[in-house]
Amino acid sequence: MFEKILIANRGEIACRVIKTARKMGIKTVAVYSDADKQALHVQMADEAVHIGPPPANQSYIVIDKIMEAIKVSGAQAVHPGYGFLSENAKFAEALETAGVAFIGPPKGAIEAMGDKITSKKIAQDANVSTVPGYMGLIEDADEAVKISNQIGYPVMIKASAGGGGKGMRIAWSDDEAREGFQSSKNEAANSFGDDRIFIEKFVTQPRHIEIQVLCDAHGNGIYLGERECSIQRRNQKVVEEAPSPFLDEATRKAMGEQSVALAKAVGYASAGTVEFIVDGDKNFYFLEMNTRLQVEHPVTELITGVDLVEQMIRVANGEPLSITQDDVTLTGWAIENRLYAEDPYRNFLPSIGRLTRYRPPAETEGYTPGTAAGAAGDTVVRNDTGVYEGGEISMYYDPMIAKLCTWGPTREAAIEAMRVALDSFEVEGIGHNLPFVSAVMDHPKFISGDMTTAFIAEEYPEGFEGVTLGETDLRRVAAACSAMHRVAEIRRTRVSGRMDNHERRVGVDWNVSIQGASFDVVIAADHDGSTVSFADGSSLRVAGDWTPGDQLAEMTVGGTPLVLKVGKISGGFRVRTRGADLKVHVRSPRQAELARLMPEKLPPDTSKLLLCPMPGLIVSVNVEVGDEVQEGQALCTVEAMKMENILRAEKKGVVSKINAAAGDSLAVDDVILEFE
Repeated sequence: MFEKILIANRGEIACRVIKTARKMGIKTVAVYSDADKQALHVQMADEAVHIGPPPANQSYIVIDKIMEAIKVSGAQAVHPGYGFLSENAKFAEALETAGVAFIGPPKGAIEAMGDKITSKKIAQDANVSTVPGYMGLIEDADEAVKISNQIGYPVMIKASAGGGGKGMRIAWSDDEAREGFQSSKNEAANSFGDDRIFIEKFVTQPRHIEIQVLCDAHGNGIYLGERECSIQRRNQKVVEEAPSPFLDEATRKAMGEQSVALAKAVGYASAGTVEFIVDGDKNFYFLEMNTRLQVEHPVTELITGVDLVEQMIRVANGEPLSITQDDVTLTGWAIENRLYAEDPYRNFLPSIGRLTRYRPPAETEGYTPGTAAGAAGDTVVRNDTGVYEGGEISMYYDPMIAKLCTWGPTREAAIEAMRVALDSFEVEGIGHNLPFVSAVMDHPKFISGDMTTAFIAEEYPEGFEGVTLGETDLRRVAAACSAMHRVAEIRRTRVSGRMDNHERRVGVDWNVSIQGASFDVVIAADHDGSTVSFADGSSLRVAGDWTPGDQLAEMTVGGTPLVLKVGKISGGFRVRTRGADLKVHVRSPRQAELARLMPEKLPPDTSKLLLCPMPGLIVSVNVEVGDEVQEGQALCTVEAMKMENILRAEKKGVVSKINAAAGDSLAVDDVILEFE
């Protein structure tokens, strides 16, 4: 076995690989850029090698720098993680030439599966189901109809040189195929000067489902079930689960066997993933093969008990698989939510800065990858992360900072465990998508498992604007906050030293205003908690050990758990739970009466300002003072986390002042331009 491996990556995946290497008694070498000098993976590794400036193209993806780090450290093998050099055939070749083991597949497999046309041809030759289509020249509408019938409706008629949705039609019948062919042909000629058309099967109700495969260099190959990855935003996976709530055993077996056949066809040896599009009738079609470890691999580990990183290391060491297909069993259900440093209330723009508070929920003690999850208890919480409280989220790398996973004996149990874990996850200092994934966990379509790759686009067409809690949840929060307020009032009177019998002097009648609703409540407290009664005669029992100043309240309300992230505001609390961000005011009846007479405070007018929507670097300013701008006109470009964002005018106006120039670093809501 290797004595020392180098991890050619950073962040949470580098930390993940280090954990398994440590378990196997293997020393690890981290590499780091200037921006990652204090990073968690550097702290965790046995040694670390500096490889250059922050931009990845000057450090993490420079093959020569990684090779030099290998030479300096004496590492015998390299794990590439995912991204960066993980699917770079030249890197695999450089390692082979240097006599260093690549903890990944052979160079030939990387090359074959990295080319879309080649990979589809190999898949067809290996009898893997691919999207039916006709790529040859189609002469006329009659031939288009004939081909469409051979493929089977519905079909997608596409311009060969198409883009931006031009020259594209969906046909469900002969008439639509005939009409669509001519329309696409005309549109393609006008838009691209190229009227060539091809036709392929249109996949309805598409789901993104992938199969995990594991192969060795001795001709053995197995599949470890599937992962459902349909909840995506801009083709970026957000929520994954294993198994899929959609597949049956027969479809799973067929997909798995075809995936192994494809892997064997390219001489694959390592962990890899074959991705499919699956329609509403469970027909599945090959999409691509990822020749590396996937971001979402933890959910497979949780339901199979197989440590995929360990298996990759053993395969790279020349060992045959110790697991057969008959040894693979899928136990329970696992869900992963990706925590991104991006602001869901600002169209998911990247967010950078210092993590002033980073407190993940407690992971299940005793659970490690390679252990059956069910053995660890009723539910399991796992958090793969590469950051820590006080650390910086840099603008140079991917915005994902953690992968929160839960396991339960059933899908319902895994979802409920995830809800509680998300509510318990404390992150401050940056924008993050915790409220959004919390909302997804409570969405009826997700709960039912009835989702497609269009889920986010269909359910949040205007973007994410927060969660509005229903009446039942509002009452639970109101009951908890009134009980918490009572505890805070008792603490306040004790500190002031004004009363002898503090609890007796604190009132029992309160008004709770929350999310536009108002509840009159009466609190009856005892040693074990409080009973909060509402004006309509209903009541809720509240218990918990929250004390004033705690930023996390783990309560039981009405017999079920309720976790609140708590902040103090004047006259109450700022509470975050289940994706909702609430201001809760708890007042005496007289205070509530007076509060209703107070005028509403209006937000400041920013209509004549262009504000920076995220922390970032000004790349360019496209206007000057005195310029008249039109609605939609590009005003400036801001860059953060490898994304360039063009800021445009929302309405016609004249630039009166410019407060920033190219090269300036700005914070959220800094004023870039002012208008007359």
